[in-house]
Amino acid sequence: MNESLVQTTGLTVRYGETLVLEGVDFRIARGEIVTIVGPNGSGKSTLLRALLGGVGPSAGRIEKMPGLRIGYVPQRLVLDPTLPMSVTRFLGLPRRVTARAAEEALDRAGVPGTGTRQMSALSGGQFQRVLLARALLEKPDLLILDEAAAGLDQPGAGAFYRRIAAVRAETGCAVLMVSHDLHVVMSASDRVICLNGHICCEGAPEVVAEAPVYRALFGEGTQGALALYRHHHDHHHHRGQDAAE
Repeated sequence: MNESLVQTTGLTVRYGETLVLEGVDFRIARGEIVTIVGPNGSGKSTLLRALLGGVGPSAGRIEKMPGLRIGYVPQRLVLDPTLPMSVTRFLGLPRRVTARAAEEALDRAGVPGTGTRQMSALSGGQFQRVLLARALLEKPDLLILDEAAAGLDQPGAGAFYRRIAAVRAETGCAVLMVSHDLHVVMSASDRVICLNGHICCEGAPEVVAEAPVYRALFGEGTQGALALYRHHHDHHHHRGQDAAE
């Protein structure tokens, strides 16, 4: 079994009287891409906040690998559009980074050469990639993304998640993402966790998509996503077999 970067045991989180998460046993290993799906209010963001140290457990425990470096890409970040701020300057907040490190991070995030541009002039997709570049400056063992492609159209989201997969391949970091985009989840994840206050089901994407509890939460509308995934998956599988012959 690969080394665990983060592991929770019986994680329970309350906000006042409200029970948001209960008895969550979760782990992510080095190099793994794990996606959390679940309806609104299911505790997805709370789980991320607990892993990031922003909210403490009411019960249970969170164990992190010593020296674990986490890069975080938020769902959105609102900057004052009247504020002049170049991409490079933004990457240097709160602490300065070298021009070379900034360039490398932008390159890896798929927006090379944008360092001198104004943050306010970027498209939605470019802005999210700059946020990704900023997270990559941490040289993370674990990259956490909270619906980081929520504001992008489907091709933009697909391209963003392909970039994430490339980052994992290049750096060996693990990736934990919360996503609503089930099409993308199916093709980009090693493991999917279906959360609704507790873990309802988890496993390989195709296994979770077949689970009755997943169907109950997401309805039959996700069949399209699954058919797309199957087609994509089978196509690659057969192509691989042809090549092998």
